[in-house]
Amino acid sequence: MAALRFIKMHGLGNDYVYVDCFSQAEPADPAALARAVSDRHFGIGSDGLILVCRPTHPQADARMRMFNADGSEAEMCGNGIRCVAKLVHDYGLSSANPLRMETGRGLLTLQLNVRDGKVESVRVDMGEPILEADRIPTTLPGPRVIDMPLPLAALEDGLAGGELRGTCVSMGNPHLVVYVRDVAAVPLDKLGPVLENLSVFPRRINVHFVQVLSPHEVVLRTWERGSGITLACGTGACAVAVAGVLTGRTERELLAHLPGGDLQLEWSEKDQHVYMTGPATEVFHGVWPGA
Repeated sequence: MAALRFIKMHGLGNDYVYVDCFSQAEPADPAALARAVSDRHFGIGSDGLILVCRPTHPQADARMRMFNADGSEAEMCGNGIRCVAKLVHDYGLSSANPLRMETGRGLLTLQLNVRDGKVESVRVDMGEPILEADRIPTTLPGPRVIDMPLPLAALEDGLAGGELRGTCVSMGNPHLVVYVRDVAAVPLDKLGPVLENLSVFPRRINVHFVQVLSPHEVVLRTWERGSGITLACGTGACAVAVAGVLTGRTERELLAHLPGGDLQLEWSEKDQHVYMTGPATEVFHGVWPGA
């Protein structure tokens, strides 16, 4: 593997290694590269790898490919796409604003908040949520999975009534939202991997435990499919916004507090699209020497 220039970026602490594939070739084995660079002791350290590629869609300005720390390729990353937008703008790959990004979720539109020539935050039109069980996908019964008991033994420590109930939403990638009394008390390191790998989720699933503070404000913690505990999950926060409306817990405009910071969310009644607004931050750049 040849040496590869990279940029380390994060959205609310959800950090990835970004590779500009406009100016250099896409890596031959991105899954192996993701595993290598993500290692926090022997690599760069990250939640995964994101490739910023030339688009194949005629209306797109750039294309995003995202790989988790375990090498699995995911359809979308809400925090990652904001950082891709910052890289594309700040490094002169496109001057478009709004920016059109090709993803595994489809073509998404991003409005850039630029200050002194640099992107500070991004408002992403995440599109309509997917609610049909077979499209999420999950084999849990019913056309939709809303506040449904999950196939696990009764649990304690902050879980309402000792029963684990979940709502499933896809934002192009699958999410399970579980509401609890005290999100800090949830043993995320134990429950996360169990729920991610339940047989009722054939492509595994991202897991979010949520505590409602008010109809417009929540706190959440995330176990990310293929990466483990992360400081933030943008698509997951969008799924939480949708689940809150579906279960009658929150309104369509929502402030989400994640361990890495805050996201502003809206599930628009006008077009049924979910809109996410949050920061994007560059940490450093360097060269991965290869092997």
